[in-house]
Amino acid sequence: MGLIGILAGLALLVWFAYRGWSVLLLAPIAALVAAGFAGEPLLAHWTETFMNSAARFVAQFFPLFLLGALFGKLMEDSGAVSTIARWMTRTLGPKRAILSVALAGAAVTYGGVSLFVAIFVLAPMATALFREAGIPRRLMPGAIAVGAFTFTMSAMPGTPAIPNAIPMPFFGTTPFAAPGLGIIASTIMLGFGLWWMQRAEALARAAGEGFGDDAPAPVDAAADDPLIRERASVAREFDPAEMHRSQATETEMPVLLAALPLVVVVGVNLLMSMLVLPNMDAAFLAEPRWGGTSLGAVAGVWSVAVALFVAICVLLAVSFWRLPSLRATMDAGANASVLPIFSVASLVGFGAVVAAMPAFEAVRDWVLGIGGGPLVSLASAVTILAALTGSASGGLTIALDALGPTYMALAAQIGLDPGLMHRVSVISAGTLDALPHNGAVVTLFAVCGSTHKESYLDIVMTTIVSALLALVVVIVLGSVVGSF
Repeated sequence: MGLIGILAGLALLVWFAYRGWSVLLLAPIAALVAAGFAGEPLLAHWTETFMNSAARFVAQFFPLFLLGALFGKLMEDSGAVSTIARWMTRTLGPKRAILSVALAGAAVTYGGVSLFVAIFVLAPMATALFREAGIPRRLMPGAIAVGAFTFTMSAMPGTPAIPNAIPMPFFGTTPFAAPGLGIIASTIMLGFGLWWMQRAEALARAAGEGFGDDAPAPVDAAADDPLIRERASVAREFDPAEMHRSQATETEMPVLLAALPLVVVVGVNLLMSMLVLPNMDAAFLAEPRWGGTSLGAVAGVWSVAVALFVAICVLLAVSFWRLPSLRATMDAGANASVLPIFSVASLVGFGAVVAAMPAFEAVRDWVLGIGGGPLVSLASAVTILAALTGSASGGLTIALDALGPTYMALAAQIGLDPGLMHRVSVISAGTLDALPHNGAVVTLFAVCGSTHKESYLDIVMTTIVSALLALVVVIVLGSVVGSF
């Protein structure tokens, strides 16, 4: 009955989340369903297991959600994101519209700008560029996804994306874990995605297909849609409802100033990870007043948090006078982080209750028994959970909460580099999370004025297939030559 309860809880969570119900309600209900089938004490699991696990996630990662959302909102309202996108599109021109949109998305998201901010800024520009180039509107989501949905979230070393931060406390790694393998994976994702989209453009031109519907991108309607908001809340660290709670500047920044905060994020992250924190005397962290933790458990989060904080300070220093209302922008950025962090934390709480069920031992044994070695079983567990939850962050955290210590013990026995497990798990989280119910996918289609029927195949190829190809290569190389 316990296993039936786990499956019933998962089914309830997936079905109602797909229909737009709030995860804040669904996750505890689904957890109680799983506990009820197993005959476990319901209130104890809700207040002790569920809430304690959710609270730990908030305590660990809220600084990154808060600073990431705030940085994204400041980059949007200061005009920095639109400046970079316009510069990229002007430089490459309409003849390279797909490439320019993809690279613009990659530049801003790798620099720490939230995916949803990038989507809402890039879509109107992509509309104008695709219209001028005569490329079908239906190809816009795929072009944006190539750069913004894939390697800058999961593979590129040093990316400040939340999924890249989640394995760090479990494995004692940094944002630059397995950098060589990450660069190879990034090259595969970007190369395959661009090849697919350019192939799609060529086929459309050969068929005489033009831009199509000349209506503007429905950005405003998408930002205010409550269904989109609920689905988006578990996808990334930004609440789309806050897009219109402040006003963006109408003046364009110098492109070098616009890009400076992005460079600062990457540079400070690298400096903190490779130089500052490794040489820091952090023995005090073992004291009870600091939770008896270690530098390895917090260093990764610290490095990303400091990088985002310094970048925010730099951005304010070079552009605060451009903001129509600094207070409104700061408030909107801070508020944009609240619903996502609690939504993902609720998924984590659900996962903790499931992992506490006696029947979960059978699930764990099945996962560990998957052929191909620990990297394959780890990738399988993360991929499945990310697909079921529609969230890379939620699926990854649930998997590592339940299985992380087991894999660390196994890694110590066989000499497996935790950095390799970090990179494999993050890339895995970015594969099947992009199923049709994923909040980022739903938001992207709404903002671009497209539909699943028209554009989802491109999402499958540019995000799911490209990530799976990269994952296979990383696992094979990691198994043969180790981490590098």
